[in-house]
Amino acid sequence: MSFDAKAFLRTLTTKPGVYCMYDAQDRVLYVGKARNLKNRVSSYFSGSAKAPRIAQMVSHIARIEVTVAPSEDQALMLEHELIKTRKPLYNILFRDDKSYPWLRLGGGEAPRLALHRGRQRAGETYFGPYPSSGAVKETIATLQRTFKLRTCRDSDYANRTRPCLLHQIKRCSAPCTGVISAQEYQLDVQSAIDLLSGRGESVVAGLQLRMEQAAERLDFEAAADLRDRVVALRRLQESRVVTDTKGDFDLVCVQTHHGLTGVAVMPVRGGRSLGAQSHFPRGGGEAEEDEVLRSFVQQHYLERRPPPELVLSQAIGDEEALGRLLGDKLGKPVRVHARTLRGNRRRLQEMTAQSLQAAMVARLAERETVQGRYLALQERLDLEAIPVRMECFDISHTRGEGTRASCVVFGASGPEKSQYRRFAVEDITPGDDYAAIEQAVRRRYGRIAKGEVPLPDVLFIDGGKGQLQSALQALQSLDMDERVRVVGVSKGPERRAGEEELHLPEQPEPLLLAADDPALHLIQQIRDEAHRFALAGHRGQRARTRTRSELEDIPGLGAKRRSALLRQFGGLAQVRRASLEDLARVPGISMTLAQRLYDHLHDTD
Repeated sequence: MSFDAKAFLRTLTTKPGVYCMYDAQDRVLYVGKARNLKNRVSSYFSGSAKAPRIAQMVSHIARIEVTVAPSEDQALMLEHELIKTRKPLYNILFRDDKSYPWLRLGGGEAPRLALHRGRQRAGETYFGPYPSSGAVKETIATLQRTFKLRTCRDSDYANRTRPCLLHQIKRCSAPCTGVISAQEYQLDVQSAIDLLSGRGESVVAGLQLRMEQAAERLDFEAAADLRDRVVALRRLQESRVVTDTKGDFDLVCVQTHHGLTGVAVMPVRGGRSLGAQSHFPRGGGEAEEDEVLRSFVQQHYLERRPPPELVLSQAIGDEEALGRLLGDKLGKPVRVHARTLRGNRRRLQEMTAQSLQAAMVARLAERETVQGRYLALQERLDLEAIPVRMECFDISHTRGEGTRASCVVFGASGPEKSQYRRFAVEDITPGDDYAAIEQAVRRRYGRIAKGEVPLPDVLFIDGGKGQLQSALQALQSLDMDERVRVVGVSKGPERRAGEEELHLPEQPEPLLLAADDPALHLIQQIRDEAHRFALAGHRGQRARTRTRSELEDIPGLGAKRRSALLRQFGGLAQVRRASLEDLARVPGISMTLAQRLYDHLHDTD
């Protein structure tokens, strides 16, 4: 039954809220926020011309759910959470595989410099975020040369009896052994904080004062060391990009180039540019630049600590609401605006735009290469259209034991790692790769038959005719053998790269492609990724098996009781030496369980 838009719109409220659009398979198509739900949702069904992406989405709508929010701010936050958890098909999504790195300064009486990702802990000072780990490491190296702050782990610091190599090469003042007093080290820590916070001139003035005091004490060695620090800081200030304003801010720029839309962020901290980082959305399609920019700001900054100011290359319409939300996250006001810039800020914005354009040119060149490979694969396999989804299976085991199957997925732009899957293969003869392939394919494509995952255009099997036939048998049992192109990939008689044989169901002889064929390069990439993923999973399983505790085999001895035993005795060897009475004294261990544990550990049969 088609969606009755007119009847639904008559029921809508004019209050702020969030709307979720679903298709006939109950998949989330789109999640959006509205200041006025009735007006916003009505716009999708008006007679005005729409972008092809929006028109296609509207044609698949089967139902719409709305959630009324008390305010526009809360609607914005709810929209962000729903996009993050439900990953709608038509929303603009920015991939973020890892959190941005920070520089951490903390660790007791002698704080250490370290690169940090993830949750921030109270009592420690953080600077950033930086666009890359390389930028953090470069900053740490500069601070080591200038202030000689330690970078060793707390455990190493606590157990040092003499200065390490870093002290000998003048990269650490060795607070671990008292070469520098705690008071002097804290002065260097505060100088580093001031420098990272944009107070470079005060740092130089402080070092010059300390240099003069050392000279008055006739401590010429210390004075010379402080003089070298001042010179190094002056050089650093001359080499970095300086803005015409104090404080921290991010420049955020959006551009479209030959159909590709991207966003670049240049963080500026303490007057120093930390470099631009480019981001490219998934599902952007023909979306307008302001929509892409709004989606980025929302997804990027609601997931991490924002700076006090965001300078956007163009207006997005939600600046005030986003500023209030980000201000709540930061604990102080955040200014989000798209005003015209002047002076050094304008030059920095132009640098950001130029960096983004260079990244887009490189990405377009890469896309052309990828599309060329996909087009070549379409021609070699005689497909009706360019493949947009491919899967590949590989089997891994150790002499037949611990058999595991892996399935990797490639989309239109490359690997889709979030959709990779592993299968523990059971109830087969050890070493029977044919049975392993059949079981894994049947389990995987049984889910596809139920509509849980999409059907690929091409299925690659790592192996020859035997593995290919096993996969076909599994597909035939599901009545899917004619719905997907299946290809076996073997290494050839000499097992050399570039001589792979492609086994096709309709051809008795394998298909050989030239070593420089783009289609072969794509197949090799997919096959090698499947092999890597299978091997990584198998090694992880073996490592878990090796580290498995003997205590896990004892019925009734769960994780908490095992932990209590090990805390009480210090290790498995000590548990084994304990008497029955000592075991029974451990909290949570009854006499019956203690007897069972004792008998298991002292079984000599």
